[in-house]
Amino acid sequence: MLADRTLAHALGWPRVEDRELVSRADLMVVLGGDGTLIYAARLLGGRGVPILGVNLGSLGFMTEVPVEELDPMLEQVLAGRFQVDSRMKLTCRLLRGGQTLIEDEVLNDVVINKGALARIADHETAIDGVPITTYKSDGVILATPTGSTAYSLSAGGPIVHPSVDCTVLSPICSHALTQRSIVVPADRTIRVTLRSETADTYLTIDGQTGHGLQGGDCIEVVRSPNRVNLVRNPKVAYFSILRQKLHWGER
Repeated sequence: MLADRTLAHALGWPRVEDRELVSRADLMVVLGGDGTLIYAARLLGGRGVPILGVNLGSLGFMTEVPVEELDPMLEQVLAGRFQVDSRMKLTCRLLRGGQTLIEDEVLNDVVINKGALARIADHETAIDGVPITTYKSDGVILATPTGSTAYSLSAGGPIVHPSVDCTVLSPICSHALTQRSIVVPADRTIRVTLRSETADTYLTIDGQTGHGLQGGDCIEVVRSPNRVNLVRNPKVAYFSILRQKLHWGER
């Protein structure tokens, strides 16, 4: 068994660097919430190592296993009796002056957003090179089906089942009431170009990394060839998670 630096220190185990941990792991057990699981998935990069998410957080859309069920669930997994949900990822590129500054993989969402004091910005948006619109808005969210229940949902986007490969394009507080979320086939390339010379505008990837943007910067997303494999809790169905976490049917 291997543990990350923090857990290894707490348990008195030998310290293992993240790269070695990822390269040697056959199964990754994540204790925490959705943010911790996203961090773990980013560590894996393109490796399809199954991730068993154990919920210690406040929400837990992806960490399906309650901590009290960890031992029996882990026994099943180690015996090979488990199924995985294969989750789509995006590849995100930040282009400036024709050069690729950043290329990263995304499990949840790509967010282009302004700071607290910045004005609304013009986000020129095209799909496969075809102009769609210019969003005059606080920002734009590009979400995977996994990320459709996160920030995109708060911005009025739809909930998309994880088995449906697509990208959800949602403006944040658009100045035009007719500009709504669009569900785009996963194999289409979406490009958002920042047309305003606004300061204090950022690109955030999976809520984990942030990058300052300039006027003329392009953000390009398309489906990644890599996927994330989440170990399923056989006692839990996707729609029961939605019903429980979003309090459907309650008054």
